Amino acid sequence: MSRILAIVSSVVLCYATTALGQIKTAPTPKLVLQITIDQLRGDMPMTVYNQLGDGGFRYLYEQGIVYENAHHRHANTETVVGHTTLATGSDPADHGMIGNIWFDKELNRVVYNIEDDRYPLIGEGGGVDKNIELDPTQKVASTDGRSPLTILVTTFSDELALSTNGKSKIFGVSVKDRGAVTLAGHSGKAFWFSKAKGEFVTSTYYYNEYPEWVKEWNDKKYPLKYAGTNWELMHNKSTYAYGDYDDMPYETNLPGYGIVFPHPFGDAENGYFTTFLTLSPVGDELTLNFAKELLMKEDLGKDEITDYLSISFSSTDYVGHVFGPNSLESEDNLLRLDKTLAELFSFVDKHVGLHNTLIVLSADHGAANVPAHLNKFGIDAEYFVADSIEKATAIENIKKRYGVSEELIDGYYHPYIYLNREAIKKHNLDVVEVSRVVASELIKFRGIAYAIPSINLLEGKIPDTRLNRQILRNFNPKRSGDIYLVLEPHWFVNDFDGLTVASTHGSPWRYDTFVPIIFVGNGLSPKKVFREVHTVDVALTLSKYLGIKGPSGATGDPLFEVLNR
Repeated sequence: MSRILAIVSSVVLCYATTALGQIKTAPTPKLVLQITIDQLRGDMPMTVYNQLGDGGFRYLYEQGIVYENAHHRHANTETVVGHTTLATGSDPADHGMIGNIWFDKELNRVVYNIEDDRYPLIGEGGGVDKNIELDPTQKVASTDGRSPLTILVTTFSDELALSTNGKSKIFGVSVKDRGAVTLAGHSGKAFWFSKAKGEFVTSTYYYNEYPEWVKEWNDKKYPLKYAGTNWELMHNKSTYAYGDYDDMPYETNLPGYGIVFPHPFGDAENGYFTTFLTLSPVGDELTLNFAKELLMKEDLGKDEITDYLSISFSSTDYVGHVFGPNSLESEDNLLRLDKTLAELFSFVDKHVGLHNTLIVLSADHGAANVPAHLNKFGIDAEYFVADSIEKATAIENIKKRYGVSEELIDGYYHPYIYLNREAIKKHNLDVVEVSRVVASELIKFRGIAYAIPSINLLEGKIPDTRLNRQILRNFNPKRSGDIYLVLEPHWFVNDFDGLTVASTHGSPWRYDTFVPIIFVGNGLSPKKVFREVHTVDVALTLSKYLGIKGPSGATGDPLFEVLNR
């Protein structure tokens, strides 16, 4: 008996020693490369898969661990919300980025998500030119200063910095400031593209002055090489699924850019020149060019301490807004994005090694098809006019009921309605009662599916449904408005501060929450996973992969397919 026990003990010891050895020799990445594609709905790469080249999306889908049923689990699917969720592994209720803009109750004004007047941009002339800026949320900011300090919890990149006592090099790059700042976290460095200067810029939160390599890159004036050129189709129009849809009435016809190929960028003196670049695949090409320079000059992935680089590609979002995700422009943009990704992966392989790099790709949100396109297939879809709410007879009747002559609704800042607290206080009204009365009228409007008073969320007076859980995960008491508005599926507001766009996002419906999540590189074996997973799982998975503490607000679940190496 003792001999049997001895043999068993030897076998167990041998197995444990082997397993321990495997754990010790499992490759630790020299670089974590986190890629976010703005407005890449989870099915979109497959719509062009047969047209793709090698090395880009094919590398991800054929060599990676692909989660085919991945979703954001919060309700407001906007850019900063999704980016911060991917960065922190937490919901907007906890990380605080409830929308691209919100009404700050202490400042008594609408604020842009990462604006911060304490940290101005370095240099002159790099801020937002509100006269030509197309992004209405950027126009809201009262300052060009930017920082991550409105993010209320730590990011994965913060935890990586903490785990190495600041020795890890951490960077975020994007055309959009909110795409760069969120993933770089509180501890990294962020760069974004200034359309006003045609350069990548940053704020004094990160540096006192630009590194020399940034000055040199900007001095080369890469955007100018596109002056006088056009966005041309990669292939013959007949090879595209949307080849016959190049002139649609719902596309945004920007003067000088047009709605049919080729799209001219114009000369560099044109005030919209750099804007037109970002409304095309060129925005991603410039982002890649800068990111490659950063990787080289900052020596990322060159030692045994894991570094981190986040790249957020924005062109898919801009093109989707202007032309719609079901357009010839979006189709061609995806093919060009594929080339951009292939070039990125080849560059990383050459300078760091894909076997030394853990790559994770996802998106900040999905995309809604254009209503007119859906109508062709018998699907009810329309644009919603938010400005009509305040002037509606139902709201006017509520004002008469309470004897209020002032506007009762202070504003609709997606996705929240903010009531006029001053008027409510002046007339000695109960804000709880008013919010519930207004909400009960709003759900009678055509196009509105739900109107949820925030007090109902605070008091737990909502049914436990999937959609209500999404709304609750978006609710932050200090930043959220008085009523959360949910439009019917395939309905959305398409007025961007006077600019009418073809499509937008921001709903809790599946087409807006559906995104890819793909892990690849560093010795991972390919696998397809079809159970539902969520974007809050990404940051914790990265943390567990490196054996470090998860972000402070993370509520997701580690993805075991990635961790079982």
